[in-house]
Amino acid sequence: MPHFGLIDEDALGPVEGPLMRAKLHIRGARRRFERGQITDGILALYDALCCAMDWYIAVSERRERLKIGPGDDLLNDEKLYRVLVRSGVLDGSFNYEEMNTLVIKSLDKDLKGSFTFDWRGFMKKIEPVFTELGVMPFDESTLPEERPEPFLKRPAS
Repeated sequence: MPHFGLIDEDALGPVEGPLMRAKLHIRGARRRFERGQITDGILALYDALCCAMDWYIAVSERRERLKIGPGDDLLNDEKLYRVLVRSGVLDGSFNYEEMNTLVIKSLDKDLKGSFTFDWRGFMKKIEPVFTELGVMPFDESTLPEERPEPFLKRPAS
């Protein structure tokens, strides 16, 4: 994952840790997509989304404003996404199910072969979610410098 060896999440804490990880994974997903590593890019982007949502609810003032109903397990990313939409934090225009399907296919390695993926179009769909959550925009120069090793170890997916 794009954050390995770059940050100490425990030292950053429950608020700053997920925020930094989300930013690193957004950047890492873009880099992987640019290198044709579609599977890795999708997984990094999904992790960024999960971390961004976790960061949002880690601040008690924001969490207290959420419309949490019975059965809403905030540790379940899909349910958390729905709570954030219901609460008006997110506008709901992003298709979470599409993301979930891409992740499942990526984990099952079903994206090999004839799969075509418009990663630029997908980034345009998901970036507003990061903006609504308050993670984007961010200055990449404030992030730890990337290491090339993660890009060199795996062939294009």
